[in-house]
Amino acid sequence: MRGHIVHREESDEIERLQAMLRDFARARDWEKYHTPRNLSALIASEAGELLALFRWDQDALGTRLRDVRHEVADVFLGILRFADVAAIDLVSAAEEKLRLNAEKYPARKESPP
Repeated sequence: MRGHIVHREESDEIERLQAMLRDFARARDWEKYHTPRNLSALIASEAGELLALFRWDQDALGTRLRDVRHEVADVFLGILRFADVAAIDLVSAAEEKLRLNAEKYPARKESPP
């Protein structure tokens, strides 16, 4: 996201991926399992698998980049599917959260010398 402007291309890409996931789930008759609770559990477990790659200060980015990419993709796909099922616009939700974080954690300005 660049600035606080919703870029149509980004939303289009998110919607395209969500449609692909929807079709994937439908083709396997998995939609009945894609409840908010189950998808939350999926996201958490995939995030745990990503974390496991860095356990004990392992340099997974240097030694297992392909595995890291796949686990990040699993987390991202889980979030996309959750947002689709829950009818959450990810771009506007992220922009709203960034605005709230900016209010909660204002940038510190350095004092003049």
